[in-house]
Amino acid sequence: MRRLARATLLLCVIGFAGGVGLVAWPIGVEPPRTLERLEGNVERGAYLARAAGCIACHSNFEEGGAPLAGGAPLNTDFGIFYPPNLTTDPVHGMGAWTISDFARAVRQGISPEGEPYYPTFPYPFYARLTDQDIADLWAAFQTVPAVAVPAPQYEASFPFDQRWALKLWRAAFLSEPDTASVDGRSEAWNRGKWLVRGAAHCGACHTDRNFAGARIATRIFAGNDSLPGGKSAPSILPSDLQAGGWDVDSLAYALSTGVTPEGDVFGGSMAEVVNYGTGFLSEADLTAMATYIMDNDLSEN
Repeated sequence: MRRLARATLLLCVIGFAGGVGLVAWPIGVEPPRTLERLEGNVERGAYLARAAGCIACHSNFEEGGAPLAGGAPLNTDFGIFYPPNLTTDPVHGMGAWTISDFARAVRQGISPEGEPYYPTFPYPFYARLTDQDIADLWAAFQTVPAVAVPAPQYEASFPFDQRWALKLWRAAFLSEPDTASVDGRSEAWNRGKWLVRGAAHCGACHTDRNFAGARIATRIFAGNDSLPGGKSAPSILPSDLQAGGWDVDSLAYALSTGVTPEGDVFGGSMAEVVNYGTGFLSEADLTAMATYIMDNDLSEN
């Protein structure tokens, strides 16, 4: 009995020590110091913020909220999460951040305090943004008027309220997007891939999730019936789109206007994507996105 008691005590001590170690385990890497010496382009940063969906997600216009002052709640199977205030307010927004804080948040999903962000924030798709991309975005966000409105705290039950446990989630599921150019493909196709698989993060909604809320690699673009709030996103696989009467021109037009080939209009989250995001993109980029979506072989990229 004494041996069993000692063994049990030892396991408890090891488990406790492991838990403490996990909580204290630092994550991420420091951004390069050269970031602070880069000159950001406000216009390019604003364009990239549109492409990345920042305005659509972090603005609650239906409730009369100011742009980027915090978005509508995301009701998920793991809890309710609120897109935070991204204005220059020093208390409730990013006014007290440095560009390094911003870079770690956007590309690594880590707060200025070193805490992991929940993956409702699609930071995995932004992992390969360049230092210049970050500098441009940062310059654009510095022009956003401060709004002293705090975003509500997330509402999650145990164990999903334990943010330190996200370190295990990151170790198991976090991966960088495949945005690399493919030889033999056109410049437009590769630009479309960079947007669709990266900044525009189309796969965040149009890909099924597993039990832990991570995207299923074998279901990329195949649709998702479990979006926040009980919503769904259809398949955007080339074969399914073609069967529905879509082509490059009609898809590019829909991303610009929200009007589908049948004369219907996008609703819900996709309407917001168009109204506050893709509707502001250039014709060349919209065609590039449509070109990639309508002709991609996921085995090659």
